[in-house]
Amino acid sequence: MQLTVYFFWGCSVFLASGYNSFSKSMETIGKKQYQVQHGSCSYTFLLPETDNCRSSTSYVSNAVQRDAPLDYDDSVQRLQLLENIMENNTQWLMKVLNQTTRLELQLLEHSLSTNKLERQISDQTNEITKLQEKNSFLEKRVLEMEDKHTLQLKSIKDEKDQLQVLVARQNSIIEELEKQLVTATVNNSVLQKQQHDLMETVHNLLTMISTPNSAKNNFIAKEEQISFKDCAEAFKSGLTTSGIYTLTVPNTAQEQKAYCDMETGGGGWTVIQRREDGSVDFHRTWKEYKMGFGDPAGEYWLGNEFVSQLTNQKRYVLKIHLKDWEGNEAYSLYDHFSLASEELKYRIYLKGLTGTAGKISSISQPGNDFSTKDADNDKCICKCSQMLTGGWWFDACGPSNLNGMYYPLRQNNNKFNGIKWYYWKGSGYSLKATTMMIRPADF
Repeated sequence: MQLTVYFFWGCSVFLASGYNSFSKSMETIGKKQYQVQHGSCSYTFLLPETDNCRSSTSYVSNAVQRDAPLDYDDSVQRLQLLENIMENNTQWLMKVLNQTTRLELQLLEHSLSTNKLERQISDQTNEITKLQEKNSFLEKRVLEMEDKHTLQLKSIKDEKDQLQVLVARQNSIIEELEKQLVTATVNNSVLQKQQHDLMETVHNLLTMISTPNSAKNNFIAKEEQISFKDCAEAFKSGLTTSGIYTLTVPNTAQEQKAYCDMETGGGGWTVIQRREDGSVDFHRTWKEYKMGFGDPAGEYWLGNEFVSQLTNQKRYVLKIHLKDWEGNEAYSLYDHFSLASEELKYRIYLKGLTGTAGKISSISQPGNDFSTKDADNDKCICKCSQMLTGGWWFDACGPSNLNGMYYPLRQNNNKFNGIKWYYWKGSGYSLKATTMMIRPADF
């Protein structure tokens, strides 16, 4: 780097430059040149003649007169003075250069920091742009999903409305079918009663024709024998022949005719229900099921009140004997059986199932209340007794109903209101014959 310094005689003017832009000034001003090398920089000083300077100067005002000639000593002193000035300026210039270098370094660092910050800002701007694009995409997806869900909700609502209309129609159809079923049941009951009366008349006529008088008298005597609490008591008294016996309702003087099975499983069984030919209508009222109905010699129901009084005196067992139309037989034996009082709807209690008519009880447990066509105590809004006919311990129209409609052979399949025991023959099979009988557990 080259530095040129111009000094004018008798003047305190200083000019510094590192370039050749002052070469023209140098040609027009100076007479003498002095060059000083300082590190990588060189400094050139131009000293003009004394004639070109003004008469007064702050450095030599006392040493030189205005019109006096210059001698050698004065020139040396002036040169020495100029050298001192040059040295001071050189030092000042070095300081300026050092300061400039520091400023340049700081400026460079600042520029680098600024570039780095700009890159960071640019990166953040790119990230923000990406996030904004992603957010726009997500907003678009959300709007699409909202539209889709709105359409789905509308579709579901439409389907719900259609289903409600369909359910309403089906309810109307079911109500109409129930009315038709009740009408058909009544008609069937009338026909069954007429059939029973006719068969009973024929039976009586045949009995009168074929039975000797002595046998008639023995049969009548057997029916009118002394009253017992149950068939087990009659058996223990020595009466071991199956037939109709007179039983006394516990805690009352009321008598009840019942059929005693003195042969099955050691005898002593009091039959509380029997179905065998459809001769008796089992679609009866609450009062009829309470007091009992039918013929103990054939199909009959002993009576809920009598069974409730009897089974609350001591522990009884219940045996249910079943027959299908193919000649098969099965049974279910409950080690503990009882009926609650009428206030508790003759609720049934059963424990300890064994037998061949299914490993699971077809009478729903825990115990259910008894229902008839005029007393709905089941757990279904559809009134199981009216739909399935008969009185029974229905759950929600459950897996059994031994008091259902009696269907003959080849008409007994796919009958939801027939004589049903689900865990032996399924829900649509109507059985040929059933017998429910009880005796004390300690017999």
